[in-house]
Amino acid sequence: MLEVPRSTAAARHDCHVRISHLRKSYGSVVAVRDVTIDVSPGEFLALLGPSGSGKTTLLMAVAGFDYPDSGQIEIGGEDVTWAAPHKRDLGMVFQRYTLFPHMSVLDNIAFPLRMRKVGRAERRDRAQAALKTVRLEGYGDRMPAQLSGGQQQRVALARAIVYNPKVLLMDEPLSALDKKLREEMQVEIKHLQRALGITVIFVTHDQTEALTMADRIAVLNFGELQQVGSPKELYERPASAFVAGFIGETNFWPARATADAAAGTESEVELEGGDIARVLAVDALTRGQAAQVAIRPEHIKLAPGGIGATVEDAIYAGSITTLLAATRGPTLRVRLDTSEATPGGTIAVGWEARNARAYAAS
Repeated sequence: MLEVPRSTAAARHDCHVRISHLRKSYGSVVAVRDVTIDVSPGEFLALLGPSGSGKTTLLMAVAGFDYPDSGQIEIGGEDVTWAAPHKRDLGMVFQRYTLFPHMSVLDNIAFPLRMRKVGRAERRDRAQAALKTVRLEGYGDRMPAQLSGGQQQRVALARAIVYNPKVLLMDEPLSALDKKLREEMQVEIKHLQRALGITVIFVTHDQTEALTMADRIAVLNFGELQQVGSPKELYERPASAFVAGFIGETNFWPARATADAAAGTESEVELEGGDIARVLAVDALTRGQAAQVAIRPEHIKLAPGGIGATVEDAIYAGSITTLLAATRGPTLRVRLDTSEATPGGTIAVGWEARNARAYAAS
C-alpha cells in the first residue's frame, strides 16, 4: 500500500466543494444543465457517465480551465467561479501524465513548489516525501522515459499532492494503464486519499472503477445529473432507468401499468407478452401508462408457478450459473447458485416486488 509520511498526513484540509446550478454550453450544445452537487470535506466523489455526459466539462469548470455560462462554484466557502486556476489551490492529475521529459522525477515533482517560490532545500525535502508517499523512494534521479506507465502516473500523483492542495481533481487518470495495474492503482489511490484526508473529485466512464473507489457517485447523462449516492444506493435503488442500466447489469422488461400507482408503492403491471407481475413503482404511474421494469439478474429466482421461460444457455462459473432465459417478452439474464437448469429446458421464475423497479417510459 502507499505510505503516507507523518508530515504529509498531518497537513489535512477540511475543504467543502459546492457546485450550484452550473450550466455550460458550446454553441447550441448544452454540455452541463443546471447541475448542483455538494462534496463534503475529505470525500471521494466520482463523476460517472458515458462520453458526452458532461463530466469532464464539470471538472474543468471546478479547475478553472473553463468558465460556466451560469451558476456558482465554491471551494472552502470561497466563491471561485471566475477565479484563475492557479488561485484555486487545487491539485490536478490528467489521463496523460504530462510530465516534463527533460526533467528528473524529483524535479518534476518539485516543479509546483518552484512556481510557488519555495526554497530549494524545502522543495527537495517535500518532493522526496511525496516520492515516498507514492512508493517511488530512490527514483528521484530517473527521467520519466525510464519509468513504466504506472510509475509515471504515481509521479504525476506525487506532483499533484506535493504542495498539499485543498482539493485533488482527477480526469480519468488510470484509463491508459493495463487492467491489472489499473485495479492495483484504484486501491492504492483510495488508500492514499483516506490517509491524507483530501477531498477528491474523480472523472471516469468506468462504473467498476467508480464503485471501487468512490464514497459517492454522481451519475451524469447528456449534461444532466441523474443521481448522486453511495455505490450501494445507486446499485440497489437507482432513481432512473438510465442509472439502473448504467450501474451494474440489469434486465429491462417493457410493461404497462394496470392501475394508478403512487411513486414508491408496490403495484401490478402487465409485462410485454401478457404476464402480470408485482413491482415497485419508482415513478408515479397511471393506468395504461407505458413503463420499463428493471430487474437485476441476481434478484430473479426459480419460482414454481411463476413466469415461464425456456433456457437458451447456461453459463457455469463455479458457485454461480448464469442462465439466458427466453420469456414471452425479453430474454432474461438470471444468476443462480445452482447449475440444475440445462439449455432447452423450461423453468418458472419470479422475484420480490421490491426488487423489480418500474420507471415511467420516456
